[in-house]
Amino acid sequence: MLLGPLPDRLLVAIDRALKTLTTRPVSQRANPAADMPEVQLSEQDKRRSAALLRVNHAGEIAAQALYEGQKVFARSPAVARHLHQAAEEERDHLAWCRERLSELDGRPSALAPLWYAGSYALGVVAGTASDRANLGFVRETEHQVVQHLHDHLNRLPVGDAKSATILQHMVNDEAHHGRQASDAGAAELPQGVRMLMRVGGGLLRRVAYWV
Repeated sequence: MLLGPLPDRLLVAIDRALKTLTTRPVSQRANPAADMPEVQLSEQDKRRSAALLRVNHAGEIAAQALYEGQKVFARSPAVARHLHQAAEEERDHLAWCRERLSELDGRPSALAPLWYAGSYALGVVAGTASDRANLGFVRETEHQVVQHLHDHLNRLPVGDAKSATILQHMVNDEAHHGRQASDAGAAELPQGVRMLMRVGGGLLRRVAYWV
C-alpha cells in the first residue's frame, strides 16, 4: 500500500534509494532509441553527448529521490498514486539515460549519492507541507526540467539522433507529469522557492557535466 504506516513507508524509501544508487535500472517501457542505428560520432561530439547524458542521468537520480521523499509524507492516496506513477516513469528515463551513456562510453556522475540526498531532503520538505504544495513541487520541477531538456536538445551534436530521441520522449513525459499535477490542484509555489529550485538544478547541471 502506498499509504501504509510511516515506518513501512520509510523502509520502502530506503530500499528504493539503495536500488537506485547501487543497481543498474531496468525500464518498464522500451527504450525509444533501441532500434535506431548508431551513427559514427567524432570523439569530441561523443564526449559532448556523454556529458549531456550524464547530466540527465544525474537529474533522474534526483527525480527518484524527490518523488520518494514527497511520497513518504503524502496525505491522500490520490497524491501518493500520482507520485508513484511519475516515479516509475522517471525510472524508465533513468534506465534509458544509463543505457545511452554506456553506448557513448560515458560514466554516471560520481556525485550521485549527493544528488539523491539533497533531492530527497527537498522532497520531504514538500511532502510535509501539504498535498497541494507537494503537487506544486511536481509541477514546478517538471516545468524546469522541460526547459533544460530543450536546452540539451539544442546542444546535442547534430548527428546524435539516438540521444535526441530519448530526450524528446523525456520532454513529453515530464510535460505530462506537470499537467497532471496542475489538474490535481497543484499550489502555486512562492517565487523564492521556485528560484531556489532553479539554483539547485543549475548547480547539478553544471557540476554533473564534468563530475
